[in-house]
Amino acid sequence: MKPADVCIAVLVAVIWGLAFVASRMALDELQPALMTALRFAIAAVPCLFVRKPNVSWPLLAAISFTLFLGQFLSQAYGIAHGVPVGLSSVIVQSQALFTIGFAVIAFREWPTPMQAVGIAIATIGLLMICGTVGYDFSVNAFAVLMISPVSFAIGNLLLRRAQGVPMFDLFAWLCLTSAVPLFALALVTDGVAPTFHALIHMSLTTLLCMLALGGISTSIAYWLWGRLLRDHPAAQVVPFALLVPFVGSAASSIVFSEKFGPLRLAGMLTVVGGIAVMLLSRRLRPVAKLA
Repeated sequence: MKPADVCIAVLVAVIWGLAFVASRMALDELQPALMTALRFAIAAVPCLFVRKPNVSWPLLAAISFTLFLGQFLSQAYGIAHGVPVGLSSVIVQSQALFTIGFAVIAFREWPTPMQAVGIAIATIGLLMICGTVGYDFSVNAFAVLMISPVSFAIGNLLLRRAQGVPMFDLFAWLCLTSAVPLFALALVTDGVAPTFHALIHMSLTTLLCMLALGGISTSIAYWLWGRLLRDHPAAQVVPFALLVPFVGSAASSIVFSEKFGPLRLAGMLTVVGGIAVMLLSRRLRPVAKLA
């Protein structure tokens, strides 16, 4: 990768890490469904200027409901109900574990020995984190948050079926497909009057957070990430996602003074370590074949 592309990859990871902090701040005023709907509505603005990509509506909806709606709605719910921002960023990145597992089921893509080691390490880390559940947030919140990496993983696999389409156009329409049902969900669960009251009386801080989440973290960052994946092997790009939980944890400790007990911190580091083994093993495999 060129130095400029490396800088872009790092920038995207930093943006995504800080997005967890912005989500937490926005959730002080907005309910999870409404906050997530606004995020995607802002990111869907380019749909006014770009045509729908050559992807069927059922596939578009399937990708949208998993990669975006399922991932970010459950993420917002978990954070809103007390799961620390830093821990949430680690849990979401465990999608690498589920992606490999689902690839075995769907495509018979068996993991390499090193990937199997990484899966075992990450699983141990998740079990360590599970041992801390119930002290400062509920089991229900943690269970809902775990939907996020599972949805993320399913969306990753479904995204394979949308090959050869403009990445920016695709993500814009995925956001639109998520925003509409999320607004409907917000109206049903929160009520029409409270929903419009929250929109009308939104503070400047929350508005800026939503613009950052929708315009920068979702629209621009995903577009940049898609371009990197288009121009470079995934094995060179994906490991930069390991920076996300470190940025999210560091930012949350500064902004919200979050502190992690020894067991939870060890579990978080173990999960990230397992993900690192899984992702970096993809780079070693082509080298071994070449040799």
